[in-house]
Amino acid sequence: MRFKNNIGPQVRRFREARRWSQSKFAVKLQLAGYDISRTSVSKIENRTVFVTDRQLLFLAEALNVPVQDLFPVRQNCRLFEFLAKLERTRF
Repeated sequence: MRFKNNIGPQVRRFREARRWSQSKFAVKLQLAGYDISRTSVSKIENRTVFVTDRQLLFLAEALNVPVQDLFPVRQNCRLFEFLAKLERTRF
């Protein structure tokens, strides 16, 4: 299976660390100006939809984290190997 984004697992971790439900997170995103449903939050977290740069900014803003924190940490390996691993990894 090819995942459509690499930030879903980190979004879920940050959301759960705040003890927000997906519905509550969707409301916080809506208040920030991003029209999104709970179902769409789920799809982002499950990596079944692409995330645009604009959406990425809203997610980071609502979670109050730097954008780069939404991306997985790259271990000491070549970029090609890292990206190939992300394609196969179910977080």
